Amino acid sequence: MGGLIAAALVAGFGALSDADYAPVDPDEARLGWLLFYDPILSGNRNISCASCHHPRFATSDGLSLGLGEGAVGLGPARHVTPENTPEQRIPRNAPALFNLGAREFTVLFHDGRIAADPARPSGLRTPLDEDMVSGFASVLSAQTMFPVLSPDEMAGHYAENEISKAVRSGRITGPDGAWDLIARRVAAIPAYDAAFRALSPEIAAGRPLAFTDISNAIAAFVAQEWRSDTSPLDAILRAGGPLPRGAAFFYGAAGCGGCHSGPFQTDHAFHAMGAPQIGPGKTERFESHSRDEGRFRVTGDPADLFAFRTPSLRNVTQTGPWGHAGAHSDLRAFLRAHSDPRRGLAEYDRAQAVLPALPDTKPDWAILDSPAERAALADAAVAVRPLSEDEITLIVDFLDSLSDPVALRGRLGVPDAVPSGLPVER
Repeated sequence: MGGLIAAALVAGFGALSDADYAPVDPDEARLGWLLFYDPILSGNRNISCASCHHPRFATSDGLSLGLGEGAVGLGPARHVTPENTPEQRIPRNAPALFNLGAREFTVLFHDGRIAADPARPSGLRTPLDEDMVSGFASVLSAQTMFPVLSPDEMAGHYAENEISKAVRSGRITGPDGAWDLIARRVAAIPAYDAAFRALSPEIAAGRPLAFTDISNAIAAFVAQEWRSDTSPLDAILRAGGPLPRGAAFFYGAAGCGGCHSGPFQTDHAFHAMGAPQIGPGKTERFESHSRDEGRFRVTGDPADLFAFRTPSLRNVTQTGPWGHAGAHSDLRAFLRAHSDPRRGLAEYDRAQAVLPALPDTKPDWAILDSPAERAALADAAVAVRPLSEDEITLIVDFLDSLSDPVALRGRLGVPDAVPSGLPVER
């Protein structure tokens, strides 16, 4: 019966095709490729998008919680120096970038704070004012506005540079706002200026380069580079062959397909699953606690407390550490805890976390050190059924069929150099 259920569920979404993805201009994507790897977008010119979303780490960074502005190095080797020390870790695990150009990806970030909304003039719902978000071509383009404004991620802190000063004073849009300053930096580089003029008749006719032009190009690159629809599962769906090992259990008795549904194995909804919370939490600077309340911070609905967006499972065996805080670096351990959150929290092995040393910050273990906080996480978790070791093996076998060598490798790869002349992290 489980095999029949699995076959019916998989047949319900069928093989992916070009119709499932928004079209991409290859010239715009190639321009976005250079911008993605160029530190010119960061306040101190020392960190790029690729620093936390690198193909070496399956478009994430190999860390539980990243070290952004101020740190040096790539992946688990990233570290602080006496001259450069971030104020805190990035509060959430760096999400993978696969298939974000697919039409059904209309909600982004772990808490869904940005989403497509046709009812709004900009077509977007974000925490920012409506007049700040016009001009972005898609929700994927719009998400780039957050890292460049974050002091911990790319902008830098307080008086370190002109962009961080603009962010600190609340000048985001308009002349001399943070986005304008970034755009002017890029436009001052002849190779970028020529490329944008070739892409846009308006810019060629004299319109100043806007930050949205930059973000739209980066979105085009991400959509093209990490489109993932050539995995073994995709080949099976196109050929009509037998389902891969573990699929029947995943979509049948295990019930994973209830949330990890559709062609990308996500319902794009939000669920509280009791994943361990480590690090500084998603808090304001003035807040003393280390909690991350997830979707609740967006909606204010108590039903959303500790709920996070269901991640797509494409290439998931390569994208660890896993969980919204990256608390597990072993996929089997994550699945074991995921299937029995209360026990998983009680027995969590802190050696699972990949956290480079960072002195003088909020304690990494504040939430797990509090019995009351651990109990709150467990109490909010959706009830699921514990998995045996053999069942975990079946699920991992199925997840392996979602690994796509073309997407993992990328189509353009890492550039040898970028127009700014700044170092490219390889």
